Parts: sequence; structure tokens; C-alpha cells
Amino acid sequence: MDFTYLDIAKMIDHSLLRPELTEEQIIKGCEIAKKYNTATVCCPPSAVALVKKHLAGSNVRPTTVVGFPHGYNKTETKVFEAEQAIKDGAVELDMVINIGKLKSRDFEYVKNDIRAVVEVAHRNDVIVKVILENHYLTSELKEIGCKLAEQAGADFVKTSTGFAETDATLEDLQLMRKSVSGKVQVKAAGGIRSLDMALKVRQAGATRFGATRTEAIMQECRKRTGES
Repeated sequence: MDFTYLDIAKMIDHSLLRPELTEEQIIKGCEIAKKYNTATVCCPPSAVALVKKHLAGSNVRPTTVVGFPHGYNKTETKVFEAEQAIKDGAVELDMVINIGKLKSRDFEYVKNDIRAVVEVAHRNDVIVKVILENHYLTSELKEIGCKLAEQAGADFVKTSTGFAETDATLEDLQLMRKSVSGKVQVKAAGGIRSLDMALKVRQAGATRFGATRTEAIMQECRKRTGES
């Protein structure tokens, strides 16, 4: 067995991004994340302060989204979102690229859009994950998007928001891993609902993945590793 319980736990961004979640459900989600010692809780921008409060004293970090889920906000809006999220306590930001601009091949716009958020984040020691939303992209544009994200200083490239019609694929993860240097990590999102799938995305090069089925994944992990 080439993984430990902690290896898998620290790959998980426990996702609380469904729009209908109540504050009570978000607080419960924080308790789940703390129970299994995940990497982060990824919550809506309006819930960052709440999540920070309920993660206090744990090793689980609060993270949120920027330009979510469509990415077509103006750059100035994304920058404001990033600044506010950092003030509220987020230590990682998952930002959506301007998908239409990438498909229009306005690569300079896409790079500058990412860079503007990265600069705000890095001044505050905050990590940026760049969401490509692969469902809408050709393989060529996925590769270009990854390279633009790296050029703009991003820390991660990420497959998807989880709100498009298709989930993360192993082929996409392999392509993304090849498209960036070792300085940039890869995150999978959408469809990681079991330990077996988590292990597959890990093998494909992902170091982080978004999950709503954290409990099921980690309970299976406990059974296989014998750890608690």
C-alpha cells in the first residue's frame, strides 16, 4: 500500500459550495473536515468568516472561490473578491479563468486576469488554484490554459468547478500534469466520490481534489489502512 490515511486526508478540499447550503450545514461540514483532518474547507465567499471561526484550533484551512462558477467577472471584480476573502480569513483561493477569453484566444487577457489575483494573494501568503473548466475546452486550450496559469504565478491548476456537465477525467489530469512544471500542482474537481477514484487521480498527478463525499472516502481509507 503506497498511501497513508493522512496522505489522502490532506489531498481533500472538503467542498461546501452548493448554493442552497444553510449556515447549519456549513458548520456541520466544518465538523466533518475537522474529524477527518482534511486539507481545507472550500466554502462560498459569504461564509469564509464563519468557516474560519469553526475551523479555529484545527489544522484544516479555510478556502474560497473567486469568479465562481463562470469566470466572466471583470478582473477588478475578481481582485476585490480576493482581497475581501483574504480579509475574512481565506488562505487559499480557487479562481475561475475567463473561459470565453481563452476560447477567443485572447491569451494576454487570461494571463493578466490570473496574475492580478495571484499578486494580491501572494502578497498575503495565500495560495491560488486556477480553474480551467475543462468541459468547455479543447486539449490544446487546456494545455495553453495551464501554461498561462504558470506564467501568471499560480500555485495550482484545477480541472473544473464541479458545476459544469462533466467531471474531472484522468486524461485531463495527465495532460495538465505534463503541461506545467514541478512548481505547479494539479487539483481535480468533480466526480471524486470514492477512495478508488481518489487513488486514481493521485496516480494521474493530482495532489489535491475537491470532495463532498469526504466521510465515505475517509471511512474506506480507515478500513484499508487500519489507521484512525
